[in-house]
Amino acid sequence: MNKKALIIPVLLIPAIALGVTWYRHREAISKRETIYGNVDIREATLSFRVAGRVAAFHVDEGAAVKAGEVLASLDPEPLRNALSAAEGTEGALAARNRLFHRGYRSEDVEQAKARLASAKAALEEAERQLARQRKLVPEGVAPQTLLDAAQTARDQAAAQMKLSEEQVRAMTTGFRKEEVAESDSQYRQAQAMAGTARLALQDSVLKAPSDGIILTRSIEKGTMVQSGTPAFSLSLTDPIWVRAYVSEAQLGLFAPGAKVTLHTDARPDKAYRGIVGFVSPTAEFTPKPVETPDLRTSLVYRLRIRVEDGDALLRQGMPVTVRLAK
Repeated sequence: MNKKALIIPVLLIPAIALGVTWYRHREAISKRETIYGNVDIREATLSFRVAGRVAAFHVDEGAAVKAGEVLASLDPEPLRNALSAAEGTEGALAARNRLFHRGYRSEDVEQAKARLASAKAALEEAERQLARQRKLVPEGVAPQTLLDAAQTARDQAAAQMKLSEEQVRAMTTGFRKEEVAESDSQYRQAQAMAGTARLALQDSVLKAPSDGIILTRSIEKGTMVQSGTPAFSLSLTDPIWVRAYVSEAQLGLFAPGAKVTLHTDARPDKAYRGIVGFVSPTAEFTPKPVETPDLRTSLVYRLRIRVEDGDALLRQGMPVTVRLAK
């Protein structure tokens, strides 16, 4: 037998063994660097913050919408009327509040002083008439009734003068602090009510909070809705997350900030890029949708991966294979 023919197989056996060992090692590393999860697209239930009658809706199920796009609107007329009433009250209390802070006008003060002077003159005249009647009645020249009338007129003039003095004093010293504080409070309350009415009018128009796709529409034109009644269900197109699970041994590889590639069964040749975000501090049993035979009874840690280049082909719940980026 040729000795060379015997040497070659002998030399190949260690090489094959080394190759198998290397392959198994690489397979173990690849398995350790691979985890499984599902696409987790967030959904938002959209509703009006105020009650009213649906006047129109502008999108339907399946429509792709942009942030700020008008989805539907309520009849604004009742809300406009409420706003007009609130603004009227706000304006009236604003004028009253300015009066309390500025005090009376100089013209009003001068008029009050003029009324005081007139009341003082009337009191002096009433006192002269009373003194005159007091002299005439005892002498029998005037009846007692005239004296009584003069006394009444004098008392009325004195009371009017006292009232005029109080008015001048009030206009000169201004309003009390308690009155000013009360006016301030009433004005702030009116401002708040007007602000609430303006916000209610704005809330009669429902807008998309972010880019997304309308999944369901629950309203019809002409129907009455209450505050918080679901109107649309919106699937958010950005951001797109993948929810995956790692074993304790893999925690160091899939730490927050780690870059990964993501593959789906629908497009196995398409590699999406992602970054590990949140990693749960609490262990849990592997969820059924991502179970593998060797992980059915294992405790794992949930993590979230943000997809950097997601597209419309990534659908809610789609299985994803996650590998560490090279």
